[in-house]
Amino acid sequence: MTVIATDIPDLYILEPKVLGDSRGWFMESWSATIMQEIGFDYDFVQDNHSFSVGKGILRGIHFQQSPYSQAKLVRCTKGAVLDVAIDLRKNSPTYKKWAAVELTAENRWQLLIPRGFGHGFLTLTNDSEFLYKADNPYNAAADRSIIWNDPELAINWGIEEPSLSEKDISAPLLKDSDCNYV
Repeated sequence: MTVIATDIPDLYILEPKVLGDSRGWFMESWSATIMQEIGFDYDFVQDNHSFSVGKGILRGIHFQQSPYSQAKLVRCTKGAVLDVAIDLRKNSPTYKKWAAVELTAENRWQLLIPRGFGHGFLTLTNDSEFLYKADNPYNAAADRSIIWNDPELAINWGIEEPSLSEKDISAPLLKDSDCNYV
């Protein structure tokens, strides 16, 4: 597995080793042993799988309040998404900085997102499937959102009018949220 650093410390792209021949391919998408060998020690407890029927569907920016925050390992298994992670740790030198990575079924890249980050993705194709592991279970009481087009964050999603859920339409600005990451 190749680890690719982003401009934000603790946020990494993981490129799995893919073995293939005329019959198809094989890859290890997760190995606790390999992760520990390269310095990542996550105890993932939940897998999530989402399907988006159309191009231009934006899901996020989501996070869970501490102590229920989640580290995530995300990947796209069908289609393509623009995956965005935002550092929401107030004491971090990269607070409010974001990174965007195109995850596709073809490149098989994964994004390893630590606790303390907001997360969202935009579908770039029809019929996109997105999987992620989380190291803390979903907690409805701790579930939070930030509006996708917050001018303070200035995320370049590459779209003016995405398809959004009611939850994401009514999400607050970061400055009005009760995000408690430090």
